[in-house]
Amino acid sequence: MNSKALGRLAPMTGRPTMKAVVTMGNGGYDQLVYCDVARPKPGPTEVLVQVRAAGMNNTEINTRLGWYSSSVKKGTEAAALAEQVAPTQKADGGWNAATPFPFIQGTDCCGIVAEVGDRASRHLLGLRVLVRACMRPDGFSSPENTWMGSDLDGAFAQFVTVPASEVFPVQCDWTDAELATLPCAYGTAENMIHRAGVCAGMRVLVAGASGGVGSAAVQLAKRRGAYVIGITTAAKMGDVRAVGADEVIERGRNPMELLGRNSVDVVVDNVAGAGFGAMLDVLRRGGKYVSSGAISGPVVELDMRVFYLKDLTLIGCTGWDEPVFPNLISYIERGEIRPLLAMAYPLEDIAAAQQIFLKKSHVGNFVLIPPQT
Repeated sequence: MNSKALGRLAPMTGRPTMKAVVTMGNGGYDQLVYCDVARPKPGPTEVLVQVRAAGMNNTEINTRLGWYSSSVKKGTEAAALAEQVAPTQKADGGWNAATPFPFIQGTDCCGIVAEVGDRASRHLLGLRVLVRACMRPDGFSSPENTWMGSDLDGAFAQFVTVPASEVFPVQCDWTDAELATLPCAYGTAENMIHRAGVCAGMRVLVAGASGGVGSAAVQLAKRRGAYVIGITTAAKMGDVRAVGADEVIERGRNPMELLGRNSVDVVVDNVAGAGFGAMLDVLRRGGKYVSSGAISGPVVELDMRVFYLKDLTLIGCTGWDEPVFPNLISYIERGEIRPLLAMAYPLEDIAAAQQIFLKKSHVGNFVLIPPQT
C-alpha cells in the first residue's frame, strides 16, 4: 500500500471520523476498503451532507476497473473478470484521465445538509437534498465537467462535502433509498433525451431498457409523449412495459428486421458492442443516435456510408446541460416519474452488491446505506 493510501486511511488526530469505502486503485473487489477516515469539513461555499442513501452504478465499477482507459476493449462484465484475475493500474482509466486514488466513490447522494460553510446559505441546514453529481466548474457554456465520485470524493461514506450550488432540496414522499436511485441514472437519461430533442410523436428506441439509465430513459421519453420501444431480455420484457414502453423487443433479435429500416427517430444506446450497426440501420434519415455508455463493449464497427448518406447525428453525452437536474426535481415533485429501487445493501457490503449488480438480473437501481449514527 503506498504512502498516499496510508494517509487517506489514517484519520487526522483530533478530527471527527466517519465510516467510508475507500477505493485504493484499479483492480478487483479487494480495492474496496471499508474503514474509518476523517470526516470532511465544508469550505466557505460548501455544505456538509449526511448521506442517507447512495446509489450504485456502472460508473463506480468502471472507474475501479480502469475501464475508461483506451487500453480496455471489453465490456464491463468481461473487464471485471479480467481485473479480478490480473489487476493493472491505468493512468488514463478515469473520466478525466487519471483517477485520484485512493478516494471515496459514490456518484448518487440523497442526504441531509448537516453543516454549511461561512458563505453558504444557512437556509439549507436540515433540508433533505439530492446532489447534482455532474459539476460544471467553468459554467454551462463550457464542456468541462467534474464528477463527484469520479474526480472527487463521493457518497460511499457517512458524510460528503459539495458546493452549496450543487444541492437541490426535494419535497416528496419517496424514501431516501428511492431518491438515491435518481441522480446519475435519471440525470444521464434526461441529458440524452434533452440533447436529442425528444418530443411528442417521435419514435424512440432504447437499448438496455431494464438497466438504471435505460429504464429511466423509457420513463423520461414517454413523459415527453414519445412512442417508446425498449430492448431487453425475455425475462424482463414485462417489467419494461410496466415502466411505460409501448413496444418491447427481446435482446438478441435484430431490431432492423422487427421494426424495419428507417423506422426510428432517436436511438438511446448505452449498450453499444456488436449491436451498434443495427442501431444506425433503424434510424430514419436525419435521425439521432445518443449515448453515454458502452456496457457491452466500447469498440464498435461503424459503416461511414450509413452515417453520412443518412445525414445522421451522433451525440455523446457526459456533462449535463443546465436544465437537466432542475427538470428532474420538478418531475419528482409533480409525480411524473417513479423510482425503480431494485435492492438496498449496507455500505459495508459493497463488494457483494457489485457482484450481484453485474449479473444484470435486476430491473432499476441498487442503493447502499451508510451507518446512520
